[in-house]
Amino acid sequence: MDVFTAFIFLISTLLVSTTKGFDPCPSSKGSDLSVIHVHGQCSPFKQQNAGSWVSTVVNMASHDPARVNYLSSLVASPKATNVPIASGQQALNTGNYVVRVKLGSPGQLMFMVLDTSRDAAWVPCAACAGCSSPTFSPNASSTYASLQCSVPQCTQVRGLSCPATGAAECYFNQTYGRDSSFSATLSQDSLGLAADTIPSYSFGCVNSVSGSASTLPPQGLLGLGRGPMSLLSQSGSLYSGVFSYCLPSFKSYYFSGSLRLGSLGQPKNIRTTPLLRNPHRPTLYYVNLTGVSVGRVLVPVAPELLTFDPNTGAGTIIDSGTVITRFVEPVYAAIRDEFRKQVKGPFTTIGAFDTCFVATNEDLAPPVTFHFSGLDLKLPVENTLIHSSAGSLACLAMAAAPNNVNSVLNVVANLQQQNLRIMFDVTNSRLGIARELCN
Repeated sequence: MDVFTAFIFLISTLLVSTTKGFDPCPSSKGSDLSVIHVHGQCSPFKQQNAGSWVSTVVNMASHDPARVNYLSSLVASPKATNVPIASGQQALNTGNYVVRVKLGSPGQLMFMVLDTSRDAAWVPCAACAGCSSPTFSPNASSTYASLQCSVPQCTQVRGLSCPATGAAECYFNQTYGRDSSFSATLSQDSLGLAADTIPSYSFGCVNSVSGSASTLPPQGLLGLGRGPMSLLSQSGSLYSGVFSYCLPSFKSYYFSGSLRLGSLGQPKNIRTTPLLRNPHRPTLYYVNLTGVSVGRVLVPVAPELLTFDPNTGAGTIIDSGTVITRFVEPVYAAIRDEFRKQVKGPFTTIGAFDTCFVATNEDLAPPVTFHFSGLDLKLPVENTLIHSSAGSLACLAMAAAPNNVNSVLNVVANLQQQNLRIMFDVTNSRLGIARELCN
């Protein structure tokens, strides 16, 4: 073999090995799980003809009012002390990020929506009436078991009452979104997360769906809240009450971020703010938002519009399922008005975004900073503005919360969390934020 031929052979070998080594949809490692946007190229739910990414975001944000209404209804009820997968309660209307898990023995692959404002998990099961495929097959798992109505977990999901005599399985019903509901059997099985296995994990095995199944997460939901049925509670000491995620940008082609479980591998130098606990709704991750700056101007707002009040549910939460950050109307109006003062109009509206302007004025757009106790988060421009598909318009990517009687809650949403490592340390009651490019 002459030198030239050998050189060509070497280059060809390197190209082949590099091509084989690149996995645009990597599997999970250790206690790190890949986080995939529901419309990303690595998601089984990606839409073939989804249109522009901005139209996708506008469509997803149109579901925010239903979710914020749901969150507000939770904090307004002093009876909602335990995790409520309850009859008649509404859950999130859409799921934005999914993780790969394996359920049962042997493990059956499911892509479950992750949700920091829910506790209990649920999946569609085989023979479910109205569910889409694929579903979880209890008969194919050697470790599956249904739970009786007498177990404590049944009370936690507010299952149907036990019969007067004899034993019975724990059944519960849930309304989901605006036009769908499901019934489920409370069950247990092994839950596989990357290299970890959690035995006897309690979840809802969905038996039937009523209404529009298209609004349900097709392969279920994994609750990352703070209540007794959540992943942190059921995993015991395995993760030491700590997890973090990095949510990829909507514009990233493969949308692959990460969910990191446990204290190992978390950022060492990370700024933190206290996590606050609402005894009437212990699931939610409250933080103390003390103010918002637009450029160098601290926006003037009445303190009571930001103050944490567990009796009314008022305050600010960090949420993975709401698309764009929502403030109670007076707070948002003050932020928007100051933003408009510093950017040349005129302004137009696209969907939920009411402050859109010509992109040539983007250099005039001031940074937006969230002030938390002990932590200032200056949002990167990609977490502050959203651009039209043609690139001719830029919009302030925030909005007012729905104007209803329970509108007391501010929600820091996932668009503002993208390309940040958000760490939830429940054991030490703190939330950490660090810049990280996770695409």
